[in-house]
Amino acid sequence: MSQYHDLADESMDHLLESLEEIVENAEGAEDWEVDYHSGVLTLKLGEHGTYVINKQPPNMQIWLSSPTSGPKRYDYSSDADGGWFYTRDNKTLKGLLDEELQAILGKPVDVRV
Repeated sequence: MSQYHDLADESMDHLLESLEEIVENAEGAEDWEVDYHSGVLTLKLGEHGTYVINKQPPNMQIWLSSPTSGPKRYDYSSDADGGWFYTRDNKTLKGLLDEELQAILGKPVDVRV
């Protein structure tokens, strides 16, 4: 369990830094906001909706709620790009965020997880 917490905390910290940088550099993002409290990371993108990413220690997962693709539960694998993957489609948390945020921003995004 301590390995899960170490991996999940590191990933959440990387996500926070990455998303803060994206929001700071995004054009027309005056009402966008990144917030992280008690293991819950919230990315508010104005008219594009809100992402919620949080740790789920009982399941040793990271959960994502996306305004675009809905809820997903990510398991860790050292083989996955960024480590966290969704077992139903084998896509990674990083891949999904890169893809969806690129569609919103209209330019390439490289989220660090």
